Amino acid sequence: MCKEKVTVYCGDGKGKTTAALGYALQAAGQGDNVIIIQFLKGRKEEEMEYLRRLEPEIKFFRFAKTEKNFAELSKEEQEEEAINIRNGFNFARKVLVTGECSLLILDEFLGLWENRLISEEDLDSLMNAASEDTEIIFTGRVMGDSLRKYIGKVYEIHENC
Repeated sequence: MCKEKVTVYCGDGKGKTTAALGYALQAAGQGDNVIIIQFLKGRKEEEMEYLRRLEPEIKFFRFAKTEKNFAELSKEEQEEEAINIRNGFNFARKVLVTGECSLLILDEFLGLWENRLISEEDLDSLMNAASEDTEIIFTGRVMGDSLRKYIGKVYEIHENC
């Protein structure tokens, strides 16, 4: 995996997903295939309907079964949702192995690490599955140290007071 092809949008400010979506639109406009997999944000049908209008150039996936954000779920609901998250993670790895897209955006992926839903071995297997031709964008609030060795660019987005 080429570090220059891996970008992170992180921080406590709003706009990380928006920045990644803007990059996706630009890439699709240049003829690239884009896949976006969103984690931890729940299943908001209105948003999904709108984003599906961008297909086939930009494909959008959520594996969440509940409409609530992960943080709003009870412990029992989080355990159930963790299975769906694992399915999304495995799908992301499959996308990288098969080379289905030239840009893969893993929205709120950093939260998987923060919530201990993936391990360092999981991260390594994901990154080792990527070809030199695939760009990857991760978004989320906090970037863990384990990811740093794979990253070429980091954009920190913070709230201004």
